[in-house]
Amino acid sequence: MTRFRKLLVASCFAFGVASFLDPAAAQVKVGVMVSSTGPAAVIGIPQKNSAGILPKSVGGLSVEYIVLDDGGEPTNAVNNVKKLISENNVDCLLGPSISPNAMAVLSFAAEAKVPMMAAVGTDAVIYPMDERRRWIFKTAQANRLILEVMVKHMAATGVKTLGLLRLNDSLGEEWAASLKPIAEQANVKMVAEERFVRSDTSVTAQAIRIMSAKPDAVLIAAAGGASTLGQVGLVERNYRGKIYQTNGAATDEFIRLGGKSVEGALMAAGPLQAVDELADADPIKKAALDYIALYQRTYSAKPSTFGSNIYDGGILLTSAIPAAAKLAKPGTAEFRSALRDALEASKEVVGTQGIFNLTKDNHNGMDERAALMMTVKGGEWRLLK
Repeated sequence: MTRFRKLLVASCFAFGVASFLDPAAAQVKVGVMVSSTGPAAVIGIPQKNSAGILPKSVGGLSVEYIVLDDGGEPTNAVNNVKKLISENNVDCLLGPSISPNAMAVLSFAAEAKVPMMAAVGTDAVIYPMDERRRWIFKTAQANRLILEVMVKHMAATGVKTLGLLRLNDSLGEEWAASLKPIAEQANVKMVAEERFVRSDTSVTAQAIRIMSAKPDAVLIAAAGGASTLGQVGLVERNYRGKIYQTNGAATDEFIRLGGKSVEGALMAAGPLQAVDELADADPIKKAALDYIALYQRTYSAKPSTFGSNIYDGGILLTSAIPAAAKLAKPGTAEFRSALRDALEASKEVVGTQGIFNLTKDNHNGMDERAALMMTVKGGEWRLLK
């Protein structure tokens, strides 16, 4: 090989290495799927806003967030994920906002081998673990964790019989399926189950049927405004038993919409909703307060727990991207695979709603620090002491 050719080869190699390390040439693209319009907008809007304050640089790499709205419709969610994967060549997906949409797009993310962090309630996105779900992670608390904490409270406070008022969708079905064995183990008998849809404006008929079974308590398994609708329907019919809510009601909006009707509501949810009452030494408190302060500075409003599910996805990415970038260049299949592996290896990552310890069998990794019992008292969610 002539001296000139040796220099040419060396120059090309050096340029290739420089291109690999240059942040401008190695931008990470994150597709964000939210329901910022439609019936789930109360969930999607704070998630869209939270995406807007995620870090634009991680480990020396620039990060671009491409946000698409699905209007709460599964068909739109599928079209969006196809666009993000085929046209935008994203390295990771954040969202969708609601469980039916997450289930609709799960296979598309998995087939393209793009890691997805679902910001939804349903555990079905990550269980049972299989070849598809190894590409899917979940940033909201596991439903079974929420139920275990609430049913434990029911049993400890004398609840023997329970009614269930739930959404008639995949999320509601999962709440019902998960609740029954947990309640049975705690000797809490299910005596009634009624369904409604997110677009309903009244649940009077369902409330009457549940009350006819005379349960000691009722669990409302819904999210956003639907959670308020269920509680108001029971209170307006003068139901006097305990009313439990899932973490789908963990918002100030739930209290604003429900007013006096939601006073005394019980719920297990993440610490963000009652962050001021956490011990100063609790690492989650700092993460939550930092998120709240950044959100308020940007939008002049307080974030909801729904928004934190997107923000916590960003925290996990901040930890995983540098590890993946050591092995491959963003925009490649190798990087997406390395990013999936790095997410799965996340340990003691402190989020705004809990602490993540992920494994190959558990793509959520949150424990009881992420599910605290609280109640509405004086128009605020307060921790139960």
